[in-house]
Amino acid sequence: MSRALTALSLCLSVLLSWNAWALNNTGLGEPPSTVNRQTPYAAANGFSDAVHRGDYALASHYLDLDFLPPAEQKEKGARLARQLKFVLDHKLSPSSLANLSKEPEGDPENSRFDQIDAIPVGDELYPIRLNRLSVPGGGRVWVFSEATVKAIEPLYATYGPVLLGEELPAGLFARSVLGLEPWQWLGVFLTLVGAALLGVVIERVSLKVMGRLAKWTRITWDDALVPAARGPLKLLSFAILGALGMSALLLPPTARSITGHLFISLLIIAVAWYLLRFLRVTAQYVQETVANNSKDAVRARGLRTQLAVLRSVFEAATYVIAAALLLMQFEMVRNVGVSLLASAGIAGIVIGLAAQKSISSLLAGIQMSITQPIRIGDQVVVENEFGTVEEISLTYVVVKVWDERRLVIPISQFLDKPFQNWSKGGSSMLGVVRLMVDFATDMDALRAELQRILANEAKELWDGRVATVVVEDVLDRTMQVRVLVSANPSVLFDARALVREKLIQFLRGRPEWLPFTRTEARALPAPPAPKPAEEPARPASPEPARS
Repeated sequence: MSRALTALSLCLSVLLSWNAWALNNTGLGEPPSTVNRQTPYAAANGFSDAVHRGDYALASHYLDLDFLPPAEQKEKGARLARQLKFVLDHKLSPSSLANLSKEPEGDPENSRFDQIDAIPVGDELYPIRLNRLSVPGGGRVWVFSEATVKAIEPLYATYGPVLLGEELPAGLFARSVLGLEPWQWLGVFLTLVGAALLGVVIERVSLKVMGRLAKWTRITWDDALVPAARGPLKLLSFAILGALGMSALLLPPTARSITGHLFISLLIIAVAWYLLRFLRVTAQYVQETVANNSKDAVRARGLRTQLAVLRSVFEAATYVIAAALLLMQFEMVRNVGVSLLASAGIAGIVIGLAAQKSISSLLAGIQMSITQPIRIGDQVVVENEFGTVEEISLTYVVVKVWDERRLVIPISQFLDKPFQNWSKGGSSMLGVVRLMVDFATDMDALRAELQRILANEAKELWDGRVATVVVEDVLDRTMQVRVLVSANPSVLFDARALVREKLIQFLRGRPEWLPFTRTEARALPAPPAPKPAEEPARPASPEPARS
């Protein structure tokens, strides 16, 4: 008898344990064939896909609803599935489900359940786990445990929607579109519009307040920085307010990732935008301050050149850093970066060879801003062309030629090849005018005429430093006179041309001083008279012989 009672108690305990570990969601009906609950990973991801499609009835098949009466399982199961979606989206990272086991037996150390995480509510800690249960038709499946399903309501009360919750009309909680419920789409629209309007208000108020504060200072630099914030400040406010508004909507991971990348990108663009304006305003302020307080035009042009090149360097660095921060948000780009770093040897050689000229030009631009072989406004002769340095960038120099053409020259050429800089030594140069005059020219009168020309017609061109007239050379028929005048390099050509014109006009009024070819007629001397010819001596006649 005792043995029979013992056997009966064992059978009852087996039956009770079987019912305790069986899944009887009879109120939901048979699950569709698309429901995959064979592994913890498949069950969790199937639930996530269903709730983010808005199919909460299908998602309820992934919940253990045995503690509910069968008549209530269908309605409450869909509601609990929706609430669990907000809790998981808000408190768990997208990679949490990736740690679940992909084997039907689950975790080898504990085959009864597989835990995702534990979420605190006050002093309580609620585990989010999946249990492996038997089904009436045979076999075993993985579903969210009964303890997890019972914890959904307190978790949703803490981590569910606060401002836009169950108080809204039921139609706003209908089937979701692209993973968002209608109330979330409405929230996204209101957030974007509200952030844009508040951004405009914040910008206007902030600029007005900062403008008044800037007027209290003596410097004008801050007065120029305040209007430079118009635009970047609005974009910055929009990005911050939009990010705060989106966090209250409890968006699913995909939408949260997209909006997060969007607002972070706008934040980076706003900061970079203001930095570029800050560099422009600062460079302009320093240049104007030095120009107004310094009488040395050479120093002012040198500072202008340094500011132009350094501003280009910092602007290029701002663009590069901003682009890097924008690209580093995306996992694909980060993986490419890691791959490039892993193959740094080959990649470094390839990039170094490809960017050799670019890096060389960049370093040449920095070197030119420090050593300053040329400055903006210098008068130079390069490539047999005379002109004025109009622009200096990191890679090229623009020279304005005398006939209004622009000569664009690589910046490295000014470091590798010789060129003439007429403004390097100072603000004055010597110009030569050569004249061919006759030997009879009065040099003192020519010097006096030069002084008169420089004192009257050329007084705006001549700097009053040098004015000389010397005989440079003597040729067979004329003599060469060199006239030397000093002037600013920018007007030296005009000064030479004017002096040459006026001196020729002066010589034209004295034609005897102009070169001419002399001819002279002279009478030939009379030839000497010829001497008379002498008669030959007659020989003496022989005397007769005397006897």
